[in-house]
Amino acid sequence: MLTRLMIATALLATPALAQTQDQAAADGPPKRVRSILLYGQESCPKPADPDEIVVCSNAGESPYRIPKRFRDQPKQDAPSTSWTRRMEVVEEVNDRGIPNSCSPVGTGGQTGCTRQMLQQWYQDKLDRETKAARVP
Repeated sequence: MLTRLMIATALLATPALAQTQDQAAADGPPKRVRSILLYGQESCPKPADPDEIVVCSNAGESPYRIPKRFRDQPKQDAPSTSWTRRMEVVEEVNDRGIPNSCSPVGTGGQTGCTRQMLQQWYQDKLDRETKAARVP
């Protein structure tokens, strides 16, 4: 009995669902959708015609104000940098291009590359000798 009742209900509801779907298809999507950002106490404007949808979003206090997440950034300027870091930056910049720098910029960079290669070879040699001396 319960199954007959459920089948009858489903058959009666089918035309109503088809009618609402046909009506929605005939109406179609809205002709115009406007997205508006509101600042401060501005209010959302009314749609100009029934085929228009107006979407409003609150964007904060003012369009010309810096957003809160960017207001209190740590300072990166010279007075807030330590003298040690300033000197490290100066040395990094000035080391480029001078003799024995192993830099592709400036004259004398190639001598630094050979020097670094020899220093690395000598350090590897010392490491091997130390390792061989430890093994009984």
